[in-house]
Amino acid sequence: MGCNGRQYRKQQPVHTSGDERRSVSRQALFLLAGLTVLLGACGQQAATNVSAPDARLSTTAARAGSVRDLGPNVTVFDPSMPVSQIQSILDATYAKQVNNEMGTERYAYYFKPGTYGTDAQPLQIKVGYYTEISGLGASPSDVVINGKVEVYNRCLGDNGTSNCIALVNFWRTLSNLTIKVNGAGQDGCRASANFWAVSQAVSVRRVGVEGGNLSLMDYCTAGPQFASGGFLADSKTQFIINGSQQQWFTRNSSIGGWSNAVWNQVFAGVEGAPSDASFPDPPYTTLQTTPISREKPFLFVDSQGEYQVRVPSAHRNTRGTSWVNGMTPGQTIALSEFFIARPSDSVQVINRELARGKNLLLTPGVYDVAQSISVKRPGTVVLGLGHATLTAVGGTTPLKIADVPGVIIAGVTIDAGTTLSPVLLQVGTKNGNNGRPHVDPANPTTLSDVYFRVGGPHIGKADISLEVNSDHVLIDHTWVWRADHGVEGFTRGVNGDTDRWFTNIGRNGVVINGNSVTATGLFVEHFQEYNTVWNGENGTTILYQNELPYDPPTQEEWQHDGVLGWAGYKVADHVKTHNLYGGGVYVFNQNNPSIHTTNGFEVPRTPGVKLHHIMTVNLSAGTIDHVVNGVGSAADTSRIGQPVYLSGYPIP
Repeated sequence: MGCNGRQYRKQQPVHTSGDERRSVSRQALFLLAGLTVLLGACGQQAATNVSAPDARLSTTAARAGSVRDLGPNVTVFDPSMPVSQIQSILDATYAKQVNNEMGTERYAYYFKPGTYGTDAQPLQIKVGYYTEISGLGASPSDVVINGKVEVYNRCLGDNGTSNCIALVNFWRTLSNLTIKVNGAGQDGCRASANFWAVSQAVSVRRVGVEGGNLSLMDYCTAGPQFASGGFLADSKTQFIINGSQQQWFTRNSSIGGWSNAVWNQVFAGVEGAPSDASFPDPPYTTLQTTPISREKPFLFVDSQGEYQVRVPSAHRNTRGTSWVNGMTPGQTIALSEFFIARPSDSVQVINRELARGKNLLLTPGVYDVAQSISVKRPGTVVLGLGHATLTAVGGTTPLKIADVPGVIIAGVTIDAGTTLSPVLLQVGTKNGNNGRPHVDPANPTTLSDVYFRVGGPHIGKADISLEVNSDHVLIDHTWVWRADHGVEGFTRGVNGDTDRWFTNIGRNGVVINGNSVTATGLFVEHFQEYNTVWNGENGTTILYQNELPYDPPTQEEWQHDGVLGWAGYKVADHVKTHNLYGGGVYVFNQNNPSIHTTNGFEVPRTPGVKLHHIMTVNLSAGTIDHVVNGVGSAADTSRIGQPVYLSGYPIP
């Protein structure tokens, strides 16, 4: 059961301070897509919590391929465990993490195959920051949560009772299970859907949703209920209520319907996706297939009870889920083939194990990286659990990947440190052989749910966050963020923005030098020059979301070569072929509202460079004079929250 039609209602900004400042920026006269929500139809093995000494699995006792000691913040549940115990463990972590936006704690919760919760006593999980909830089945149907797995609005005003939004609901993961929606015990509104009110750096993969709607907006908590985008892939759901989500990317899934669009909703290879024939009303972008896709590796327990990692293979022109006809195509790697790292392990130890031919499993935590982790072997898998985070120390590049095919980096967050790093993640050798002849188009190096952060929990400095020099690389969902808020203690300027501009240094978010690079779900925000620079040929981006920096103190600090500002998306002048599907650049120059940016997008004027469904929008401060290359009217304060759309460029 769903909602039809689209109604908009202007929201006045709520003036806050401190940790609440992101809500001001994102909600400033943001157009909330109103919707009429139709409530209603529309011998026991205890949990293995490696944080508890008496529950810790002994490495020496584990068989090859069985679960190892996965660190103090990994818990494995068995279906024979009482629902009340599981609920108590998860509730305790949620209480710690619901407001822990800039904290260092990381958690992963895994469910062995079976059913959790009953009709009368459902398991209703709430997910906070830096928390992963995942099943351990070979198929998402092997683990059933009879209940909910939810994220609600975070209330930032009046001691947590008002100004309730999802704009800062970042850094959480849901994967590889089926939710049988059961709201027993909840009030009528809360029971009406499974709520997943999130924004950037939040992925849903390999999830089934049965028996109820999936709502990407928390319409039950006191408003304004804003949300700012997310990612859904390889999943099968019933009706999805998009609600107030500014932008959202759905890939290779099957959905029972979709309501509301707001600014930029993109679908690739999705059964049941809405038509984009009337773009921009509503602003849908729909590709019937995904040009190239590769699902994220996942941990599972096989029929003999052994722990394995399934590594899906890459495919072209795909549609629907990878598991509808059985096991997701790919290879299975025993857990014994991984070096299981903890934050206390040195980079020397990690690199030694990689050199020996091991893959790398990063258990939850924050890793201080004073020299590069070097991935040199083709086909190496680096899998992070529970938002494992690599933090640069002493200006290092935390992670380097050689010009080799088939490397997979998944579930890893990379933070800039207090000393300037040239790059946070480098794929391939800059000014080297550009990957040739060592790349394999059928086996691309893949980045899945890899997130970057410059500032926020501490001062951060990185010249470039993600640099891709190899050819045939797939970026499948990333958020590359120069922080617009945090706990660094800045004071000068609006919400400390002047300090932030001169202290948290991030020149470019993403620089693509390789050829035939594809990005599916590219979110890049707040960098001090071009947010994304695409120098390689034959590049493709499907869903691009960008906010220009909030904090330039003067126009002089935000201009170059006689041009006002830097575009949010730059394709180099020499490039002959490039495609972008569904792109948006937003402006909110709160530190100096008089600042102008000449173009949201800059691309060469050549027939082979094509932009499909692009837009700019003003969030209440600053001006983008044109959408692309001097074309399109200004996104200024005369049309706050009202996007300027172009169906395509070059214009026919």
